[in-house]
Amino acid sequence: MFGIGFPELLLILVVALLVFGPRRLPELAHTLGRAIGKVRAVSRGFQREIERELRDVNPMAPPTDAGPPRPPAPSPPPAPDAAEPAEPPGDASPPADGPR
Repeated sequence: MFGIGFPELLLILVVALLVFGPRRLPELAHTLGRAIGKVRAVSRGFQREIERELRDVNPMAPPTDAGPPRPPAPSPPPAPDAAEPAEPPGDASPPADGPR
């Protein structure tokens, strides 16, 4: 929350109590909470509108409300070259000096 710890928040509350007084502080907190809620609602609406416009431009794009982005999947190992066989045909016995 903006890097504000408990001691800083407590100091802000004490200063607000001294400046506005105990009678106006609850009213002020209520008004501030409603204003923050309205700003968040407008922000969410704006974000949805931008995403809707982007989907109209690129309909193949996945919806962005699917959660946090996932890391890319690991790429599969490269396929063996078709010109070279993976193992020599025929003898599949261990080397002459034996297994180790």
